[in-house]
Order: sequence, then C-alpha cells, then structure tokens
Amino acid sequence: MANPAGSPKETPERPNPNEKLVRVFDTEQESEALVVRGLLESADIDCDVTSLDAQQDILPGVGGTVILVRAEDADRARSLIDEYRQAPAGDETAEIDLSEEPPA
Repeated sequence: MANPAGSPKETPERPNPNEKLVRVFDTEQESEALVVRGLLESADIDCDVTSLDAQQDILPGVGGTVILVRAEDADRARSLIDEYRQAPAGDETAEIDLSEEPPA
C-alpha cells in the first residue's frame, strides 16, 4: 500500500531501548557505521546507530559511533561484520595486456 501524501515514510524497525542491546561495532567514522548498518539491515538484523559525540571543549577527542543489536542477534551480527572486513575489495580490476598475441 502506498503512503498517502504527507504521511511519514516507513522506517526500519529499531530495537526497543528497553531490550538488552549489545555493542557489536564502533568507529570514529560515521560513514563506516552507515555501511555496517546497511549490511546488518540487509541480513534482517535490526540495529540502532548511536553517536557518542561529546562536547569537544570538555572531552577533546572523545566521540564516535556505535552499533547496537539485540543480544540474540549479536553473534550473527559480529560474524557478518567479520566476513565483510575479510572480503577482498570488489572494485579492483585485473589488467590485461591486449597488445600481446594470445597463446597458441
């Protein structure tokens, strides 16, 4: 069913803050956290991305972003994140010298 004009877009289910949530990922780069969030959401793992930014005049250098998931999803989430980190970069291309004669 399409959303009527003016109604809010459907948002992914976030874990209930009253549930036991477990930290599975943290980073200083918000963009990296967003990539990991997408990875988890594509595997149907609900997650909550939380910024830990502190006032820099009080706590300089403190901050970052953490991803929290339900306790029952933590092992699977960590496994997916580890697999993603170990996967070779997909944007590398092999170079082939087309000026040589093909082998006979």
